[in-house]
Order: sequence, then C-alpha cells, then structure tokens
Amino acid sequence: MKLLRVLKKSLVPLFAFLYRILCRLVPVDRHMILFLAFHGRSCSDNPRAIYEAMQKDPRFSGYRFVWVLRSPGQETIPGASVIRYLSFSYFFHLARAKVWIFNCKMPVYLYKKKNQIYLQTWHGTPLKKLGHDIDAAPGQTFYRSGLSYEQMCATYDTDSSRYDAMISPNAFCTEVFPHAFGIQPEKLIETGYPRNDFLSACTEEDVQRIRRELGIPAGKKVILYAPTWRDDSWQASGYTFDLKADFRKWKEKLGPDTVVLFKPHYLIVNRFRDDPELKDFLISVPADSDIRELYVVSDALVTDYSSVFFDYGILRRPVYFYMYDLESYAGDLRGFYMDIETELPGKIYRQEESLLEDLAAGEFDDSRYPVFTKRYNNREDGHAAARVLDWLAGRLNAGTGHEDS
Repeated sequence: MKLLRVLKKSLVPLFAFLYRILCRLVPVDRHMILFLAFHGRSCSDNPRAIYEAMQKDPRFSGYRFVWVLRSPGQETIPGASVIRYLSFSYFFHLARAKVWIFNCKMPVYLYKKKNQIYLQTWHGTPLKKLGHDIDAAPGQTFYRSGLSYEQMCATYDTDSSRYDAMISPNAFCTEVFPHAFGIQPEKLIETGYPRNDFLSACTEEDVQRIRRELGIPAGKKVILYAPTWRDDSWQASGYTFDLKADFRKWKEKLGPDTVVLFKPHYLIVNRFRDDPELKDFLISVPADSDIRELYVVSDALVTDYSSVFFDYGILRRPVYFYMYDLESYAGDLRGFYMDIETELPGKIYRQEESLLEDLAAGEFDDSRYPVFTKRYNNREDGHAAARVLDWLAGRLNAGTGHEDS
C-alpha cells in the first residue's frame, strides 16, 4: 500500500509534463462545456442543475456539452456526449473545452490554459473545517494518500489558483471559503446552490413520481438517514462506514407506517447487506445517487456531520443529529465551524434509543430555523442557476482576454 502511494507520487511530475504537451497540441473549442461531478461518479449536484438550466437558456443553444462519468453506460444524459473518466478522451476534452464546470477539488497535475474558464461549484456548506482551517494534530495525515497538513493545503491552493470563479451558496461560505481554500474573495460569486432550485420548484406531481420510483407505499411517513464519512476510516478501495444504526430496532420503534431511506455518502465504498426482516421498511439508496429527490419525499432527516442538513433546511422540516461519536470526531478529526450545541437547527443525540423516541413521537423544536436560514440559506430562492448562467454568459461574451487557439 505504502509502496503504491510512493510510486503514484513519483509519476505525477511525468504525467503533468505529458499533459501539458497535450494541451499545447489541442486547441480550445470555444463552444464546448465540460461537466464533472464527484470525479465522474454520477450526473448530479450543482453541475447537473447548471446543465439542466443551460438546456433551457437560448444563450447556450450553440454549445456542445460533454459529461464525464466513470461508467459512461450507467445513465443517459439527453443533449450531451458522455466520456469515460481518466480515459484519453477525458484528458483530450479537458484540453479542448472552453469551460470546465466541476464540483470537486481536482488533481494538482491538471493544467488550465489562459483562454479556458474554470467554474468551481463545490458541493456543500461545510460544518466540518476544510483545508487551511483544519486544526491538524502534529503528524496528522490526510486522505488515502497520506498527505501531510502542508501538502493537503497545497492541493487546495493549487486548484483554487486555477478557478475563474467559485460558487458561494450563502453569506457564511462567502466568509469562510477565502481562508479555507486560499482563494481571493473577488473570485467568489454568492449565487446560492443551483442544485437547490429544485427544492423551490418541486411540485406535488414530482413528489408522487419520486415516491413511486423509490417504491414508497402511499401514505407512509419517510425518514431519510444520510450520514457522512470519517477521515480515519478507509481501506485500499476507499472510505468505509461503520454503521451504528440498528435498523431492526428502528422498525420496532417507528412502526409499520414509516419507511427509512438510507443514503450513504458518495465516498463510502462498503456495501450494506439486505436484511429480509427489513423488507418494506428500509430502502437502501445508492451512494452516488442525486440526493435532492430524496429531500422532497422525506418528512424528516437524520444525519450526523454531513452538510446535507444545510440544504434540507430550506424545506424547514425536522432534522435530527445522531452524533454517537461526537467527542472523538470533534476532537480528533476536523473540528467544526459553528457552535453545534446552539446553532444546529435540531437536537443532538448520542444514544440511538433517545433518537428513536423523538422520531416516533415527532418531537422537534423548529425555533432555531429563522436565524439559521438567514445565515446559511439566504440565497436559496430558486434562482441560483440563473445567477450562475448570467455570470458565465457575461464571461463568455466578454472573453477571457486571450484568443482561443
């Protein structure tokens, strides 16, 4: 494992050199836009919402759209070409596209030409500290590659130096992102998150369609359980999650009129076995699926340290925080941006039993929502994608100051 990491690191300079040569040979197509979400795991999140808005915007009618997926046959994307992640075609299109629209930190070996536009959408308002803001312990390493704190920060600095703009979803992120990512404040565009426009535009017909697609029986209450990953829990294939939810107990406590949707974080690689006793109660949703549709069919959310509660809060529905490992997580891993005891829009539970009691009773205090919404969802009005496209159309019309070649 360690030898493999060393080998990969040693090849990065060579790969970066070869990629730059490719960039010199391939001219930019000023009418090509490249989309990537979660390193090709799915067509989802902010890039998907921006793409869907472009499909309806006449300002982008003459553009060619290209999506990057790890398995190009996994889904059909109307109106777009699909290429395989890390293939030669992928690197060719990176060199060729006028616009990159990505939602995740990209490798240090990538090179952006001066006449290309890189729009970084990111993928969540952070509860956990990011990048430069992490209170690292002496000798602490990061990611599966085992980067030091300084090396980890350098990956953020390298990528943010390439951004032409980065989306900020709210006033809080506009304050935090400059020091977390090492990005100049003027590169931030506080638009709200395009992926959340769906939460404002969703109709009752949409809700019923999604329920049918998920197999949720009519009339049943829906609980969404969406935990995040742990920085220190990983194996060769990726991050793992030690499930601390006894779903048989959930079924007993919540009763036959409830369905639980279990959605792991997209970085989680372990698979969870189906339990015959949980049939008609537990629905496991693929980790790389788009979570926005799960929000609108859920009556309540159970999470831990995941940023999903910021988006779910737009709906002003109950949120329950099941933080069974709070002390170790807060003290040993990342630390938080907010005072979770006073600012979270819901109660913290360390014990599963008390969580289930309140879930079953529908016990929830929504008194924190007004202050929470003002700080964290101040731009979520259903028009975030339109604001992003206004910025991008203006940038394309003005040019980047360099001729395409």
